[in-house]
This record gives sequence, structure tokens and C-alpha cells, in this order.
Amino acid sequence: MSRTIISLRKFFAPMVVSKKQHKKWRDLIVGVDEKIPLADGRFIKGIHFDNAATTPPFKSVLKAITQFAPWYSSVGRGQGYKSVRSTEIVEGTRLNVLHFVGGKDDEHTVIFTKNSTESVNLLSHILHQTTNKRYILASEMEHISNDLPWRNHFEVEYIAVNKEGQISLEDLRVKLRALQGQVALVSITGASNVTGSINPVYAAAELSHQYGVQIHVDAAQFIPHESIQMMRLNPAENIDFLSFTGHKLYAPFGTAVLIGRQGALHEAGPLLKGGGTARIALKSFVQWNEAPERFEGGTPNVMGIVALNAAIRTLQQINMETIFEYEKEIMNYARNRLRTIDGLHLFSASNDNLPQVSLFSFTIDGLHHQDIAQSLATEFGISVRSGFFCAYSYVQKLLQLSDKRIDEIRQDASIPSPGLVRISLSFYNTFAEVDQLAEALQHIACNREYYTKKYEDVPKGICGRSI
Repeated sequence: MSRTIISLRKFFAPMVVSKKQHKKWRDLIVGVDEKIPLADGRFIKGIHFDNAATTPPFKSVLKAITQFAPWYSSVGRGQGYKSVRSTEIVEGTRLNVLHFVGGKDDEHTVIFTKNSTESVNLLSHILHQTTNKRYILASEMEHISNDLPWRNHFEVEYIAVNKEGQISLEDLRVKLRALQGQVALVSITGASNVTGSINPVYAAAELSHQYGVQIHVDAAQFIPHESIQMMRLNPAENIDFLSFTGHKLYAPFGTAVLIGRQGALHEAGPLLKGGGTARIALKSFVQWNEAPERFEGGTPNVMGIVALNAAIRTLQQINMETIFEYEKEIMNYARNRLRTIDGLHLFSASNDNLPQVSLFSFTIDGLHHQDIAQSLATEFGISVRSGFFCAYSYVQKLLQLSDKRIDEIRQDASIPSPGLVRISLSFYNTFAEVDQLAEALQHIACNREYYTKKYEDVPKGICGRSI
């Protein structure tokens, strides 16, 4: 390693944890030292910088599943020992989830779903049945999973994103005032999955409550990095609904949650009707179970719930504050390394002092985002993501693309699709891995013509896999 890199680390990366402690962190993760094939036939240790899409599992998660497997059984109505034990782990996990997010078991209900997309669809369904209000306020930066489900039953008004890269509280106030009495919910992401900027969710909650409107926080990108509190010292800041998924929380086994106040869930019927949702179902009469059972149709994913429980316990043992501080340092180090590359443009919080989770995006002049990502993967063993990241409107805004231009690209697959490259870091990633990324990108940037020509025959239309 060069002296330059060593000096950069000393300047940009005053470690909050020792190397010994960080090695213990890496030892918690499955697959961090696995070797992967490159295009030239070599095998090297892979680097995973696509944590915002899916994290690898904790070893503790696999251990918990293996230990529980002999006791796996039906949940809810069985009287056998294994059934009782399976039911206990499901109900115990609900409590642990609530404690993890600062909720209260006598005020909140935890509903298990397959993923965050289902959680938001379920909340849209519940609100549609329990309110006659017309509007949902979401933001311009939302993942489509916190946008499209609302369009089924409501009209969506979009809160502007300010120059700092956060939702504009002023624009939220304007919309709440203009639509007073007509807004069913404010639904915003805790952190952008494109830039990593953290939204002022508690201030947004307080403002929403001033106008009698509840708030939902999509915490899928937020909760792996920093703790969140649904119940605040200032009750006006309380979060009414919260959703997140296990596969971004080191438990990728098909379980997510929707959390809401108990009273808000009693009047709606189930989205998925069937086994477990009804107390009694005759030809002439159906009586639904109470929440959460009425919203958890079919056999529950007990193994996924076991996994989520184990992941939460592991994160609590590490300490979320420590994770956030380490990730802040490695993220700042990464951004400073990449800023030295000619023609590279970062898309992150407007300055390094603003709150941000450990992800950001970038472009390199003269290179297609898909070519960059493919080069990193096949020639350097570094996994990243490129495209729009399902935040189409926000990436469109960041790249200053008109609707007309998007439509031209959509209709002509020969036009290369615009997009970004995203780097998403985790507490198990190392500064040495960031150095490898920076060196790889420097090499790619210095050999633009070579990489452009190498991948010129790879389809890059908007209907392709780059999106």
C-alpha cells in the first residue's frame, strides 16, 4: 500500500473501533471472505458494496434457525409442545421488534409481512377502509414501494426535496395547509436509497400532527444504520406507522414488519383473506380475528421471524450508535477518496456535516453507469448497483432529465438509459476495501475508451436490467 493511501487514512479515518474489534464484527457476517471468479478466470475475495439492496446474513441468524429447526411447528392453535414453542418465538419477536424501535406493546401492534413492499400495500389497504380522506403526502425521493401502493386508493402529492437533499419541511407545511382536512397520511422514507440523506422524520411528525395527520416512516434504508424511536419524549414527534424489512437487516429470509397503533388497525378487514384471518367463517357470516392475526393470512414464516429476532439481538449487542459512528467515518473516507478521481460526480448529502446513512451514488464523465458497475464486478470483484434504484422520479430530478427525454428513452431501446452507480457500505466493510474501490475506479476513469468499447454491445435501454 502506498504512503499516500496510508496518510489519507490517518487524515480522513480516525477509527472509532480498533482493528481487533472490527475483525470481530466481520466474523459475525456470512461470506465476507468468500472468493469469487473474475472475467479473466482468477478468484479473489469479493467486496460487497450493495448492502442497500440486500445485506448478507449474520452467522447468529443461521445458528438461530438451525437451533430452532427441531422445534418448528404450527403457530397459534396447536397444543403440542413444538407448536407452543413456535408460537412463543413469534410473539416474543413482536416484543423485541417493538423494543428495537422504541414502541410499546400496550400501544402498538407488529404485523409480519413478506417485505416492505407488502407492508406499505397493507397500510394503504387499511387506510382505504378506515378513512374517506383523499390525499397521501409522499416525497420526491421515495422508492416506488412507498409510492405505487398509495396510488391504488389515493391521490399522491409529492413533498419537494430541498437543496440539502432532505424533504422540505416548508413544502410539507404548505401542502398540509392547502389540503387541510383531506390528507390521510404523510408517508416518507427515513433515508434516501439514492443519496443516503437522512430525513428530519421527527420534525415532519410534529408538523403533520399539528394538522391532525398521521405519519408513516419507511425505515428500510434507515434502520440498519441508526436507532429509531417511535415514542418520543415530545409526544408530538411520535411516529404512528413504521415499516422495515429483514433482508436489509442481516436476516434475508423473507420477513418484514408493519407497526402501527392498535386502535388504527381494528376497523379494517384483511388484505389477504384466508387461514388465520378469521375467528369463524360460515356460509352466511364471517368474523375476523383481531390484529395482528387478521392481517397475517396463511401459515406464518416462522423461520424468517426467528431470523429477524436473531438479527435484532445481534445489532443490539454491537450497539447501533457505535455502528452509526463507524459507518459515518468509513463513508466520509470513501467520499473523500472518490472526490480525487477526475470526472467523478458524487450524489450525496449536500455537505459532510448533514445526517446521512452510509450510501451515496456517483457518475463518471464519459462512462455509462452500467459499464462502471459491470467493470467493478467482473474485473475487480466489487459488487455495486447501477440504474435508478426504483427511485425513478428522484434520479430523474438529480440528473435533470425532462419527462420528454425520459419518454424518448423509454420508447427507443437503442438510447442508453441514464442512471447512477451506488455504493452502500456496512459496519463490516473495511477502509482497505474502500481503497480497492477507489483504485479500481481510478483505473476505470483513466481508461474510459477501453471500457466503453468493451461493453458497447451490452444492451443499455431503459427496459434493460440496468434499471
